[in-house]
Amino acid sequence: MSDKEFYHFNPETLSFEKKKISIKDILKKVVWFAASALSFSVLVLWISFYLFDSPKEKMLQRENNELKQALKSVNRRLDVMNTMLLDIEERDDEVYRTIFETDPMPRAVKFSSLYKQTKYDELNSTEAALLLNEIRGKSDLLTLRLAEESRSLDTVMELAQSQSEMLAAIPAIRPLKNMYRITSGFGNRYHPILKTLRPHTGIDIAAPKGTPVYATADGVVSYEAAGSGYGITVILNHGYSYQTVYGHLSKKVVKVGQKVKRGQIIGYVGNTGLSMGSHLHYEVIKGGKYVNPVHYFFSDITPEEYDEILKSSQEVNQALS
Repeated sequence: MSDKEFYHFNPETLSFEKKKISIKDILKKVVWFAASALSFSVLVLWISFYLFDSPKEKMLQRENNELKQALKSVNRRLDVMNTMLLDIEERDDEVYRTIFETDPMPRAVKFSSLYKQTKYDELNSTEAALLLNEIRGKSDLLTLRLAEESRSLDTVMELAQSQSEMLAAIPAIRPLKNMYRITSGFGNRYHPILKTLRPHTGIDIAAPKGTPVYATADGVVSYEAAGSGYGITVILNHGYSYQTVYGHLSKKVVKVGQKVKRGQIIGYVGNTGLSMGSHLHYEVIKGGKYVNPVHYFFSDITPEEYDEILKSSQEVNQALS
């Protein structure tokens, strides 16, 4: 095939001159054009895929964010469950087993299976996968601990069924009916006068003057005095190394040496002694040591009511006496 002839205008000679364009020149231009078009297409595709999200990608990203938020919410709930289980374990070890004069189950034995944690190697290192891995681990531990705790409480139940007399001596009910909150709890609380943190050996329950106060277990009215600052006070000896103290009463309706039954009225709420308002100061003493009375509320209370009382008792605030 012969080269094609083309004319082009020469501005220097002011005339048209012949110019031959070879097939090679045409191929060069075609190749250059094709390469430019390909480069432009690649650039457009790169911008489309890497700089701008498609509607489907945006939807997937939104769903992924929602999933991560849901996983975080579940993770937080597991932490709450863990806190509640820790309280059950504490009551089992320090209250129930102490009540029945049996040693707590050693933690290393009780939860030996917890040290064999499962790893989920199939998960990658994305944020959602890491959250899911953490949730799986926590749920496995909670499941194992609940199983072990259930077994431990079965033992406590067997002890309880064989010791009914001792159960009657345990301060197991609330000293005031319809009591759902603790004004000031057990432990370090601010002294109402000195305004410094000091040990609070019982709990304060605010109530109107004249509210009936009930014996929390069977017992005998003690000859002992509660000490200065308690005002009109009733102390009950329950046997099995238990005592309860009811302070700041407006009046008492039992006499020293009198036998009382759980649920019997022993006095009425007041504001006597060193008191900053009408309330009952209630103490539980086990083996000569002050213990948290809240841990003994289990005979006349629902789980929801107990959780509310426990929560209010943990607030570090000012005691009323």
